[in-house]
Parts: sequence; structure tokens; C-alpha cells
Amino acid sequence: MGKLFGTDGIRGVVGETLTAQEAFRVGQAVAAVLTEDLGRRPVVLIGKDTRVSSDMLESALMAGICDVGGDVKPLGTIPTPAVAYLTVRERGDAGIVISASHNPYEHNGIKVFNAQGYKLSDEVELRVEEKILSGGPIKSRTRDEIGRRHHGMRQLKRDYIDFVAGTVESDLAGLRILADCANGAATATAPELFGRFKAHTDFIHTQPDGVNINSRCGSTYLTDLAAAVVKGKYDVGVAFDGDADRCLLVDETGGHIDGDKVMAVCAADMKRRGKLNGNALVATVMSNLGLHEFCRTGGLELVCTDVGDRNVLEEMLRSDFRIGGEQSGHTIFTDLETTGDGQVTALQFLQVLKTSGKKASELVSVCPTYPQELINVPVDHQRGVKEAIMASSALQSAVKAEEEAMGGEGRILVRPSGTEALIRVMVEAKTTEKARKTAEKLSDFVRNLKI
Repeated sequence: MGKLFGTDGIRGVVGETLTAQEAFRVGQAVAAVLTEDLGRRPVVLIGKDTRVSSDMLESALMAGICDVGGDVKPLGTIPTPAVAYLTVRERGDAGIVISASHNPYEHNGIKVFNAQGYKLSDEVELRVEEKILSGGPIKSRTRDEIGRRHHGMRQLKRDYIDFVAGTVESDLAGLRILADCANGAATATAPELFGRFKAHTDFIHTQPDGVNINSRCGSTYLTDLAAAVVKGKYDVGVAFDGDADRCLLVDETGGHIDGDKVMAVCAADMKRRGKLNGNALVATVMSNLGLHEFCRTGGLELVCTDVGDRNVLEEMLRSDFRIGGEQSGHTIFTDLETTGDGQVTALQFLQVLKTSGKKASELVSVCPTYPQELINVPVDHQRGVKEAIMASSALQSAVKAEEEAMGGEGRILVRPSGTEALIRVMVEAKTTEKARKTAEKLSDFVRNLKI
């Protein structure tokens, strides 16, 4: 991981740690590196979510790209995975997403896909970073060498919706669905997408105002969706995050269906249909022990990586596996796309639900959930603080002591957030009380740690 690019691109609080000037510089650097590699004028697609700062950052990025001679195809408000898909479909040289995913509105980010629809390699990211941080001039173009903005991109959103709708064969007839668009990018695609099917689908949180994205809605806040599903007697609720690359669900009783359960249901169906290459699925170290038990009893191999959908995808590509993801809702189907797509995930799950004839709560009961406590500890925003905390020998000793006290009946994971100024403390134990007490003790230790 570099100085600017975290696990999911460049992130920051706009106007503080991420500025329009920096976005302009990023645009210059990306286009300059592409020009060096291609030996010609690059074409970059850009999409964004609904944050108040997204228009500003889009303008700055476009100006930076055009300043060094790159062309831009702006896609407008659109999900992150749509940018990856359309970059490949339109034979673009790169795709840029302006979004901070599930984070609050004051945050934003810049994520770059290569021409194949994958996140940039570490080597290319490093070259881009070097240009951004060097402080030296990046050659501007003049006269007819200045880059151009392409127009007429509106149809591309519909092309993406066509693609997502075609990833399932079922018409979903008979299902009653409630979808939460998180006041984010899904508002631009989900109503039309779900309108292609015979299911009855209603929507909530589809009125973005620039500051309400992810605010008490979407995949990070399932409370309102769960209550509305029960009250409205829906079969299932679907929740996206701000850029619609994540999907979590709730069953007909209001019970939460996390990424582990989604992967379990879809992997079992893929195995039944002979589509589960390697008889395996890929998850991260954050996945619940219940997923481990599901795989063990179901005769599946569970391969675990470090946290981050990038790590999951790299393992999937390396081993030619077909499904992987995170408990938080990123699910990747490599037969279909190059990145996680919340709407694709929703349709895959809904198709299994429809063909099974079961209630959602019964369908997901195959994957148990062990008591888990996750506490996010805020830390200073300055770069390097999270790394210093994680390198603390005192913290390492405290974690080891708590693990020994658990006597092998549980696990502890303390890690830095890849996108926020947070240290995440996760504890699984045989009882909810034990998990909570241990997590609280270690969280207090992190808060009081002197760096």
C-alpha cells in the first residue's frame, strides 16, 4: 500500500485531506502515466456517486486529464462496478470512480480501474503516486493536443443495466422486494433494473441531496429496512451502499443477511449446478466462524485472505475460483464481472431464493452465526497514525493476553481500516457477553495507547 492509495483508492475528508487541487494532480498523473505506457492520447471514463463534493472532484479530475492531453468520457452518477464494466466495454484505457463507498458524505475518494476493469496494479499505483507527490511539473499540453470531453454517454448507463439484468435467468415473479438505495449511486440504476423483472419491488432512500448518502440507510444501517420489510410483509429486503458495489439483505422476519450468508447460499447453489470451480469460495479473515462451519459440513474449501476485496479478487484470479467476498457485503462473481457489484449480488441471491421456494430466513439458516463484536475506534486522521498503533508491541501483548484468556474458544482480530481513520477491533466468542467484554477491553486499550 502506498502513501496515497489505500485498499480502495485515495480517500479523505474533502477540503481537508482530499482537495480539488489534489484531484487535479491525480488526473494529470493518471493521464501522464497512461500516455507513457500507450504512446498516444488516453481515454478515461469517469463515474461518481451522489456526494455534494463529487461534482467538484469530477471537474478537477477532468481538467487534470485534459490538461496533459487525455480524453474523458463522463458517465455521470453511476455505480462503481458500472465504471469497471463500461471501461472494458468501451475499450477505455482507464476508469475512475469518485466515491467513498459506505463512508459518510464528507468523505470522498478516487479509485482507478485499468483497461481490463481491475484495480490498478501496485506498480502502476506507485508510478502515479510518484508523479503526484514529487511536486514537480507534469507537462501540460497546448493547442490541439489538449484533451477533450466526450458527450453522449447517457446510453452507456442503460447498457450497464442491460448487462446486469442478463446475469440471471429467473424473472423473479412472485417475490415482494424492498430495496434501499442508500441515497447513493443505486438511485440512478436500481429502479430501472428491478423494473425489468416480474417481482414487485418498492424502493426507499432514493432522494439524494448531497449529504444524506449512507445516512441512517443502506448497507451500513439496516434498521429501517428491516422494520419496513416486516411491516410491509415483504419476502426480502435489499440494501446497497453509497456506490452500490456492496449488497446486504434482510429476511422476512427482519433478520440480517450478511456477506457470509450470501456467499454460502450462492456457493451452495453454484455447487449444485456444477459452477463452483475448485469446490471453493474465498473470504477474508473477518468472516464469521459460522461460514467456516458451513464450508466444513458442506464439503467446501474456504480460502481466507487479508481484509479487502482486492485481496479476495487476487486470490480468486490466482486459483481460478468463481465466488468470493467479504462479510461486509462485497461479493465477487468472476464469471460475471471484474469487481464486486451489489446489484449483481442481489439478483444472484434473489434467483436462488425464487427457485428454492423457501423463505429467506430458511434459505440462509444453513450458515450459522457465532457471537461477534466489532468496535470501530476513531484515531487521528494524520497519515501514519494507524500504522504506528498497529506496530505497538504493547498492543500486540494485550491481544495475545486476551487470546490466551479465551482458551482457544474464539478469536481476536485488530486491524486498521483501509479507508477511514479507524482501528477495528473484532472479537468472536462462544457467548455474546464474552465477545463484548473482550472487544470493549481492547478498544479502551487502543484509545488510551500513547503513540
